[in-house]
This record gives sequence, structure tokens and C-alpha cells, in this order.
Amino acid sequence: MTKLAYLECPTGIAGDMCLGALVHGGVPLDYLIEKLKTLGMEQEYQLRSEKVHRNAQLATKVHVDLLLQGHHHHPDEHQGEPHRHLPEIEELIKAADLPPRAREWSLAVFHSLAQAEGAVHGIAPNMVHFHEVGATDAIVDIVGTCLGLDWLGIEQLYCSALPTGGGTVKAAHGVLPVPVPAVLKLWESRQVPVYSNGIDRELVTPTGAALAVTLATDFGSPPPMTIQRVGLGAGTRELSIPNILRLWIGESSNTLTQPVATASGYGLETILVLETQIDDTSAQVIGYVFEALFAAGAVDVFTQAIGMKKSRPGILLTVICHPQHLSACEAVIFSETTTLGVRRLTQERSILHREIQSIDTKYGIVRIKVAWSEHLGKKTIINVQPEYEDCAQLAKAHQRPWREIHQMALHQWYSANDTARD
Repeated sequence: MTKLAYLECPTGIAGDMCLGALVHGGVPLDYLIEKLKTLGMEQEYQLRSEKVHRNAQLATKVHVDLLLQGHHHHPDEHQGEPHRHLPEIEELIKAADLPPRAREWSLAVFHSLAQAEGAVHGIAPNMVHFHEVGATDAIVDIVGTCLGLDWLGIEQLYCSALPTGGGTVKAAHGVLPVPVPAVLKLWESRQVPVYSNGIDRELVTPTGAALAVTLATDFGSPPPMTIQRVGLGAGTRELSIPNILRLWIGESSNTLTQPVATASGYGLETILVLETQIDDTSAQVIGYVFEALFAAGAVDVFTQAIGMKKSRPGILLTVICHPQHLSACEAVIFSETTTLGVRRLTQERSILHREIQSIDTKYGIVRIKVAWSEHLGKKTIINVQPEYEDCAQLAKAHQRPWREIHQMALHQWYSANDTARD
């Protein structure tokens, strides 16, 4: 069984809402307080929680009270608060006494956030100097959330589609439209599915977006799971619907969607292949269909040129997805193309076991995809590949060849995992 969590975000996501959901879901507040102290920032804030009602529903609200010159300040008030660059934050996290997964996740989240802000302002991530990333409460929210997920033993995190919100918000750089630019850039990086729930407020903060985009395995419907507990994290404002982030905590429950071990040492999983041929849709539409299908949960999408009736040139559209994403992928095909029917094929495929690890190079963090087979208790590494996008972003930011970043990350991973060569 795999320990799963699902973030249901009807009114968006923010760092304090994540903390509230985790505490409500069983993570001891005292544990978070003690671990966060090792960051060496305890003189800057106090962490507390309380039970509150949002539209008559009980939830947990976590407060990060800033302590500036002996006074309590609301987290929105950043005047006089330490504003740190990304390297300073990374040093704080690396020096703290954090569990390895919580440390890696925290570094990765801040890396994603700095990448987004750097892209918005046209500067390298390490040069980003802005209030939001350096704010004490953002550090507490991000590291605290990673600590909570690690304490719960979460192996895979999923997230719902996110509401866009609306209106404007006052930020360190002036009045900005909602969603703010950094949030849009983060959504773009993972092709996050979004929608409008009609509420003109800032519903997704940069901190919340960075947590979701970095840590979530997928966006959309909940994965097949047995729910063991639900944590409810309250937002600050009263809205037309309960301003609550719901964290579903449980285990995988559908064996068809989970790889099973085989005698060969590879995993075996059930996969769906959706096919349809199209001869009356503009080629310009197909690129958009690709993006929409991946956002809906497709594992792979590809086309082939074919000849159709009446000698018309057409395409064969093929989509590979897991069973839980069938409905969402079919809905995209029917709504975005002119097809009148989709064929379904249920197949089994052998796959390597895999996980995402992180390597901290001198240019920044690179995620590494590690794949292996396992037979009679022996784990054999088959493939190790740095993530292309991470290498590309660092190469552009530091004006270095992509291949240099790629080889550096690969060499550093193998140096830290000598037994992988055996």
C-alpha cells in the first residue's frame, strides 16, 4: 500500500491553510514548533493554532505571528521583516535539523518559487530579492508543510484543479492583478488545470502554488484511495463558500492502478489506450489538445499521419492514461476535437520502479529520475536521468551549456550513490 494525500482546494491554497490541514489531520503542532526552531529564526515569529468556524464548519487555523521589535504583526505586514535572497534561505534549510525528505522538499519548493519570480522579473533565481520569498511566514509555511507531510509518511501527494480568483492584491511591487504573475508562472510550469469559482479574491498565493506545483504528483480528480482521515485547514477570510482546504489522508485502494511485482523484477500495471482518427479538425488545434490531455492526467499523447475515407489525409490520435483519468481524458477528446467516438483498449505494461530525487549542484537543485528493477530483494538501478526542464532553467539562468549542467547533476548523483554502479 502507498500512503497518499489529496489536496482539495475549493477556495484555493495558501501556506497557512496547508499547515492548518496538517495539524487538523494529526501532525502535532509541538513537533512543528521544535523542528522549525532549528532554522534559527524563532525570535522572528510565534506559531499557534486554534479551532475556527468557516460557514459553520469547524477547521483548524494556524497563525504565524511575526515578532518585530517586540510587537505582534499580522503576516500581511512585512515592513521591517528580514527579506532574504534564495541562497540565504537554502543555507538556513540545509543547516537545520530536518528529516531528509522534508529538507529536500523544502529546497525544491523554494527553488520553484524563485524560478517563477525570477522569470517574472527577468533575473536569475539566486538574484531574486523580494518580500514574498524572504518573508519569515513564507519560510515557516513551506518548511512546516514539508515537515508535516513527512511526519504523516506521505509517499504521493495529489491536488485538485485550482480556482483562479480575481480582482487585485497589494504586494511588495505594487497593486497586482489576481492571479499574481508568480502564480501564473508556476501554473504554467506544470500545466495546472484551473477554473473560476466566481470569487474575486486572491485564492492561490505564490507560497501555496509553489507547494502544490512542486510536491503534487498530479492535478485533477482524487486518486483511488481508502480515506483514513481528513484534515481541514482554514483560510483567513469568510467567503461565500467555506474557506477550507481539505487534506484527504489515506492509502492506495485500487490494485489495478498500482504496479505489482513480477518475476522479472519489473512492475506491472494496467493502462488504457484511447484512440480516434480525425480528418476534419485544424492541425492548429492538435497542439492545444495535447496540452489539455496532459493536464487531464494523460501519461503520453501522440499522433500518426493516416489516410482516411474519401482519400482524405487525417491523423490517428492516441492517448495513454491510467484508469482513474479515463473520464477526464475522454472529455477533452470529445470537447476539443470533432470526433464522434473513442476506442478504449485495456492493456498491461511492464514498467521500471521509479522515484524523483534531488541533487543540490553549485548552480541549484536538479531533480533526478531514478528507475530500478527489484528481484529477490535485490534492487538494481537501470536508469538515472536528470530532469530536462531543471537543467534547462539552470543553464539559462547561469549562461552555461545545458550538457554541462546535465553531466554535473549525473556525476554528482553517482558520486553520492556509489553502490548504484554495482
